[in-house]
Amino acid sequence: MRKSALLFPLVLLLSACASGPDNSAQCGTVSGYLVPDREDELYRVVVTHLNGQAVISKPNYQLAPGVNEFTVAELIDSPQLKVKLAARGTKTLTIDVKPNRRYHLGARFNQDKVYRGLDSDYWQPIVWSEDAHQCAFLPAS
Repeated sequence: MRKSALLFPLVLLLSACASGPDNSAQCGTVSGYLVPDREDELYRVVVTHLNGQAVISKPNYQLAPGVNEFTVAELIDSPQLKVKLAARGTKTLTIDVKPNRRYHLGARFNQDKVYRGLDSDYWQPIVWSEDAHQCAFLPAS
């Protein structure tokens, strides 16, 4: 009787662990392939680093839920842009990726002031759109 009394709580504990949802396949997507609306002064970006690691830019990044840092370079091709090439560096954007969400990266061209020389405040990286998007990591084969 005593062994079964000790064993019963252990069985309940183990079954509760096994019956929880499996979140290991959940992910969100960060995309940079869509061309944003230029009427809103939005332009594309290219990803150079993800969480401090150099990457080869690709259209979509499937990521586990959580905070991720993207280093991006703007692709602004507006004739109003008058800054020197040396000012056209990278900037970082932090995104808290949620499961089954897609985030579209872009660059906002700040035309409210005149930017010249080495002024890098002419743009800022943004998420210009977020939408529902099914995402699941494929099991390893």
